[in-house]
Amino acid sequence: MFVDSHCHLSFPELSSRLDDIRAAMAQARVDRALCICTTLEEFEAVHALALAHDNFWASVGVHPDNEGVAEPSLDDLLRRAALPKVVAIGETGLDYYQMDERKGGRTVADLEWQRERFRTHIRAARQCGKPLIIHTRAASADTIAILKEEGEDGSAGSAGGVFHCFTETAEVARAALELGFYISFSGILTFRNAADLREVAAFVPEDRLLIETDSPYLAPVPFRGKTNDPSLVVHVARQVAEVRGMAVEAVGEVTSRNFERLFAGVKG
Repeated sequence: MFVDSHCHLSFPELSSRLDDIRAAMAQARVDRALCICTTLEEFEAVHALALAHDNFWASVGVHPDNEGVAEPSLDDLLRRAALPKVVAIGETGLDYYQMDERKGGRTVADLEWQRERFRTHIRAARQCGKPLIIHTRAASADTIAILKEEGEDGSAGSAGGVFHCFTETAEVARAALELGFYISFSGILTFRNAADLREVAAFVPEDRLLIETDSPYLAPVPFRGKTNDPSLVVHVARQVAEVRGMAVEAVGEVTSRNFERLFAGVKG
């Protein structure tokens, strides 16, 4: 019924209680999950989850915020993307959130390594024909610009993908949609101060909509502040249903179909 399109089950907060999480997922009718890779060092653990469970899949990528980790080459990503049950490249993108030039911190120019890493992921996705999982925070203009520069315009040959855990403006959502990307909403959608984001969730086309937890982070209301897990994606679905005037079961069906369309090989 429901799919968590983005979770981090390899993180210690969740991996240590996987049996309980899987039982909670079954009870909540969350029947599939995409386990997201954030470093090459983590990939084997993420991939092992996908291989061990018939309703889990994996991605391969290095998160834009991760420094002091193995830098991915095109070959690194392509070799891992060719393995069974690896269905996406990422998460990747840009994150300028911690940058503060006013306090003597790093400038946009100092983060060229992030932009080059992002380009490597885009090229890998285009070459292997698997979608991108995009993380963008305080960097939406550069994220959109680089996607365009690398040929991601929704035409034949584009990798496409999803802007995950979307928290940007309606203008950014429209730009992402114009490039052929999906938009995924997390528990943030349920937060009291997320009225603008709920307006975005109301206008995203039905066939471009996904839901996720980004667990172990961002637990939805009424679990805010607690450890998140894929069983709680139902609460995101309920908020989407409310803002769109749909039944929650219909949101589950729509987002499950979209998940299958975007990530080849995940049909339950």
